[in-house]
Formats: sequence, structure tokens, C-alpha cells
Amino acid sequence: MSTPHIRTSRRTLLALLGASVVAAPLLSTEVAGAAPRAAAASGLDDPAKKEIAMQLVSSAENSSLDWKAQYKYIEDIGDGRGYTAGIIGFCSGTGDMLDLVELYADRKPGNVLAKYLPALRDVNGSDSHDGLDPNFPRDWAKAARDSAFQQAQNDERDRVYFNPAVQQGKADGIGTLGQFTYYDAIVMHGDGSDPTSFRSIRKRALGKAKPPAQGGDEVTWLNAFLDARVWAMKQEEAHSDTSRVDTEQRVFLQKRNLNLDPPLDWKVYGDPYHIG
Repeated sequence: MSTPHIRTSRRTLLALLGASVVAAPLLSTEVAGAAPRAAAASGLDDPAKKEIAMQLVSSAENSSLDWKAQYKYIEDIGDGRGYTAGIIGFCSGTGDMLDLVELYADRKPGNVLAKYLPALRDVNGSDSHDGLDPNFPRDWAKAARDSAFQQAQNDERDRVYFNPAVQQGKADGIGTLGQFTYYDAIVMHGDGSDPTSFRSIRKRALGKAKPPAQGGDEVTWLNAFLDARVWAMKQEEAHSDTSRVDTEQRVFLQKRNLNLDPPLDWKVYGDPYHIG
């Protein structure tokens, strides 16, 4: 399994480059099609809570709550990681895009992206487009109309990012909000061994507090984790806007909404969002 990449949100990068970004409107959405919730959710893997998690991440990564519209997304945002694409920002330079396209080829041999596998192996670890241009973005968008490719994106998101976050959260004895803070951190920073990875953020927090599974207070632990997350974000210029922590996750924590129950109101990069 390749090491997950450090995420750079497209909105953050555009802001740093001085691009003009239109503020997203205040949005209200119902969790549609989700399975009925029990009186107490089991955690972030409850279908309704998982839908909320996807919308929260999309608000920061895509300035939209419509995360399913991102299957077809692809562009080089100039962060040194090649093409960034799909619902969780799979990158051609960091291995997770290669893993995704390999999975898609295993499930559907001869698909429109399979011919790019040699090039994706060659460019892994770099920002190169060699062997991908000019038609890779067009073919990615075409593949994104295929339900098999959409499912592959969902499955790789879960394997690399979502499931490890939820599993560690439950092991630490934290609830739905805490599991989401872990998930958002893994999405942005990956779970490698570098000093700003998820596991390093958690280790830094352990120097200040203990999670409930070790006898600590949940709110105290989550504040320590978010403090460590902010430190990690500030180590990279592309992550220096910490509003996804300050005016989103910290807001929920201050309200003691540890189960991440709607209604939810937050801001990212100054833009307001609402889940009813």
C-alpha cells in the first residue's frame, strides 16, 4: 500500500495564488437516502453520519456540499503532486491515484483509464504528466460516469482514509465528532511517518492529553488533537489557513456536539454552510 499523500485543498491553493474565488452560497441539505438512524449513532460509520462527513470535507476541499459531483473532477493545482482528482483528491504523484486505477482495471479490464497504468507508475512520486497528456483528464471525466469507477473511488476512500480514521477513533474511545477530526486530518495529511502526518499529529497530542481509552476527558483530548493539527497545517504554506479547524471542527467541539448531530452551521475560508 502506498503512503497517502499530504492534501492541499484546491480552495486554499487558489487563495494562496491570489486567484479570484467566488464564495459558495449558504447551503442547506437533508441527508437523503441514508439508512434510518438508531437512537444513538454507532459512530462516523453510521450511514447518515458518514454522509455528513463527506459534506464537511467537500465544503473545505471543493467549496460545495455536493461531494458526489466530484467523481469527475480533475486538474493539476500546482502543488507538486501532479493531477488531483476525484472525491478525495487522488493524486498522480502520490500513489493513491495509481492504486485507484489499478483497482478499477481489476474490476473492469479494458476500461478507458487502464491504458494509463504504465504512465501512472512512471510518474508516481513526481508532478510529471508524461504519458498522461493530453487526454487523461478527458478520459477521467468519461470514466467518472461509470458506476464501477465511482464505486472504486468510494472503496479506496474508505480503505485508505475513512476506515483507518474511524478504527483509530473507536480505539481511542472518542465519538462521532472525534472520529471526524481524525478523518479530516488523514485526508489532508495522510498517515505516513513524516512529522505532519496523522499519526505524528496524534503523537504530538499525546504529549498534552490522553484520549478517553487511556482515562482522559474527551473534550480535553480533542482540543489537544486539534491544537496539534493546527501546528501541522502551519508547517506547509498551502495549509496555513486553518479555518476548517477554527470555524468548523472547533465550533462543534465548543458546543459539545460530540455526536455531530444536525443542525450544523460552520464556515470554511469565510464561507457559511448549513446542514439541517
